[in-house]
Amino acid sequence: MVLVCNQMGASEAVTCNPSQLSPYLGALQSGSAPSQDCCARLKGQQSCLCGYLKGPNMKQYVNSPNARKVVGQCGVTLPNC
Repeated sequence: MVLVCNQMGASEAVTCNPSQLSPYLGALQSGSAPSQDCCARLKGQQSCLCGYLKGPNMKQYVNSPNARKVVGQCGVTLPNC
């Protein structure tokens, strides 16, 4: 699934590509501290999180307790969709 989303206040579009979050999976599965790469990728896909939360295939990776922990440690806020 690839979604194209516009970032708030930016004129360029972000390509929502869940595979960009692959560095995030280790921290998600183990609950360990996220790497810098993980946080950078998560921040790059931040405008896509609503789409991921609404999608049945991605929701578990964005809305689980470990996911919320990692997202918070990266300084990313989950949107209210």
